[in-house]
Amino acid sequence: MSESTIAQNRRARHDYEIIARYEAGIVLTGSEIKSVRAHKVQLQGSYARVRDGEVWLQDAHIAPYQNAGYAPHDPTRDRKLLLHKKEIAKIQELLGEKGLTLIPLAMYFKRGKAKVEVGVARGLHRYDKREKVKEREEKREMDRAVRRNA
Repeated sequence: MSESTIAQNRRARHDYEIIARYEAGIVLTGSEIKSVRAHKVQLQGSYARVRDGEVWLQDAHIAPYQNAGYAPHDPTRDRKLLLHKKEIAKIQELLGEKGLTLIPLAMYFKRGKAKVEVGVARGLHRYDKREKVKEREEKREMDRAVRRNA
């Protein structure tokens, strides 16, 4: 199984607590897939929504392909994500809870097809982030102490 990462939403892992992850296919036009293969994708600031039983990726920027010809695509158009009905129902159920949102975490190729990893996430407050950094620092200090004593 060959996977190659195209783009990651690093801010998402910092600003949100990821509750559930889903892999979705994405509907792209010809010039969009050319740009994706050239790694001209920006996921930061994008999000996903469930509309009429379908999941749509919004505000993801895929740069126009330079050799697209007479009809270049709109870089930030809404793009349909392909998920099973059961997965969409589960996502809708989770999003019904207050404070949860659906965000793209990464875009990658899997067996030649473009995939988007989306996550149901809860936004972190500033104090949550500080607490996470503090715990990471404490763990690092403990690991150093164990290495010194061993």
